[in-house]
Amino acid sequence: MNPVQSQLIAIVLIFVVFYFLLIRPQKKSQDDHKKMLAGLKKNDEIVTNGGIHGIIANVKDSTVTLKVDDNVKLEIQKSCVASVRHKASE
Repeated sequence: MNPVQSQLIAIVLIFVVFYFLLIRPQKKSQDDHKKMLAGLKKNDEIVTNGGIHGIIANVKDSTVTLKVDDNVKLEIQKSCVASVRHKASE
C-alpha cells in the first residue's frame, strides 16, 4: 500500500468516526425534539429555552399560548419549547 492510499484510508476513517460520534447523535436529538414539538397539546407542563415554566393553554400551528400564572398568558414559538415536564393525562 503506498502512502497516498494510506492517507486516503485515514481520512475516510476520520470521517466515519465524526459521523458516528457527532453527526448521527445530533440528528437523532433534532428528530426527537421535532416529535416532541409535534406532540404538544393543551395542559402539558413545559419549560422554555429561557427557563419559563408553564402550562399550555392553546396550541396553534407555530405558536403555543403558555399560562404562567392565574391571569398571565404568553404566546411563544413552538421552537422555544425546551422540554415537556408532565404530559396532560389522556
